[in-house]
Amino acid sequence: QVQLVESGGGLVQPGGSLRLSCAASGSTFGITAMGWYRQSPGKERELVAVITSGGSTNYADSVKGRFTISRDTAKNQVYLQMNSLKPEDTAVYYCNAGGWVALKPFVSWGQGTQVTVSS
Repeated sequence: QVQLVESGGGLVQPGGSLRLSCAASGSTFGITAMGWYRQSPGKERELVAVITSGGSTNYADSVKGRFTISRDTAKNQVYLQMNSLKPEDTAVYYCNAGGWVALKPFVSWGQGTQVTVSS
């Protein structure tokens, strides 16, 4: 399986920036895509951004033009650069990885990191 550890959350003022990091360990060779999700109180967890093993990316409409997902394959890390942050971006952000190991699909989640956008 794959283990994920996020870092980089915190408190930032509206208009500010944060960079989240996610380190993957374990059976990382089986990962086909990694992404970031977020969940705020009273709302369902939603996809923020995803990047495939081929480098293709996709973003939620609400973050297009402000957030950028990237990866460092050699370090087994994925990043989320968040710019022009808004109060509605406040949420717990979760790293996610999916893929195949021993012909079986898997989905792994990190423990989450809190992002708070407030003045």
